[in-house]
Amino acid sequence: MVVRHIKALFVFAALFIFAALTAARPSMAEERATTEEAQALVVKAVELYKSAGREKALAAFADPNGGFMPKDLYIFMLDMKGTMILHAKNPGLNGKDLANLKDSDGKLFVAEQVKVASEKGSGWVDYKWVNAATKKIEPKTSFIQRADDVLIGCGAYKQ
Repeated sequence: MVVRHIKALFVFAALFIFAALTAARPSMAEERATTEEAQALVVKAVELYKSAGREKALAAFADPNGGFMPKDLYIFMLDMKGTMILHAKNPGLNGKDLANLKDSDGKLFVAEQVKVASEKGSGWVDYKWVNAATKKIEPKTSFIQRADDVLIGCGAYKQ
């Protein structure tokens, strides 16, 4: 009789875990933003930067309730030498020279972002980055746009 109850408890626990994981999976997938959403967020950020000025824009970008952190997106801002002015999700990077930062494949992606901003004004840069949600290195693409003497960017993990 005890064995029967243990088996029933085990089956119940397994079904409960399966149901919880299945229910959680769609919400996690919904939190992943698209490249179109990343680009639209950069356009919105550049507009605010140009209309409200640097300090107000930086405050809005860093504010979790400021409208610049939907889903898994966030804004980052670099100077044209590759120094991080603002990383909305990892403020420990602020003020750091990242021009020589390489991804897991050895790509100098920050230097490429600066080059794209300098030469084209805006564009996409592909690289690999640790996804804060999964804790895994994943392919990512960032849309960057130059605004005066800085570049404003936002990346989306590739689906």
